[in-house]
Amino acid sequence: MAFNYDSYLRIEKMPTLWCWGCGDGVILKAFIRAIDELGWSKDDICVVSGIGCSGRFSSYVDFNTVHTTHGRTLAFATGIKLANPDKKVFCIAGDGDALAIGGNHTIHACRRNIDINFILINNFIYGLTNSQTSPTTPQGMWTVSQKAGNIDPTFDACKLAIAAGATFVAREKVTEAKKMEKVFTKGFKHNGFSFFDIFSNCHINLGRKNKMANAMENLDWIDSMTVSKVKYEKMSEEERSSYFPTGILHEDTNAREYCDMYQDIKDVHQGKRKVITQADFEKKI
Repeated sequence: MAFNYDSYLRIEKMPTLWCWGCGDGVILKAFIRAIDELGWSKDDICVVSGIGCSGRFSSYVDFNTVHTTHGRTLAFATGIKLANPDKKVFCIAGDGDALAIGGNHTIHACRRNIDINFILINNFIYGLTNSQTSPTTPQGMWTVSQKAGNIDPTFDACKLAIAAGATFVAREKVTEAKKMEKVFTKGFKHNGFSFFDIFSNCHINLGRKNKMANAMENLDWIDSMTVSKVKYEKMSEEERSSYFPTGILHEDTNAREYCDMYQDIKDVHQGKRKVITQADFEKKI
């Protein structure tokens, strides 16, 4: 029986404004299927998105949604989560939104380990604004802001998230939609900051200008630079330099979640306890 997406979508907004063949639609479907698998009420979910192609995500889903300013998704989501710690909060952002103007918010959301699910749609370019270099654009690629070829070193977003303190970190790609769905399902259940680096194609503003004339060529390029975590761990250091591992890359179930610690502070101010001790930070999730 075909999966019924309609109950999770704002049908009046269909069809989407995403380009034909864009991976954003694949990510949207995997996201919906994971939510359905978990059986969560739409009233208990809030989706926050920023500016860029990924920013349209919140327009299409029939949940509580906030479409906010460039680079500020996690700032808004943090306030929403602290005010409603029992709700499920999701952020959707592009690589420019999340790692350039919003990079500082991303680092500190990881550091706090707040229970937010952050989906980075990583298409290696500023897609909506016509091909400027982003923090993940590979060196040597043509962009409108570096027409001789990008000279900037690039971020490995997952390494950044792990180093900053995120307690669940995973990477998948739009050519593996079922694996993405499984990673979402597991990560969404994690009590702490969950970071998903999803490799997607922008064949219009990255691919066509870098000898990948259509969506399939752009997707083949993504496949060519990714391997499963299992295969990656068997490679030499020299071989690893050419690939990004996919799958669940890091999971920590010992660090305390930020809203739980915030409740400790409220308990002190409300006279329910005297002080917060070091032992409070050693509690498991």
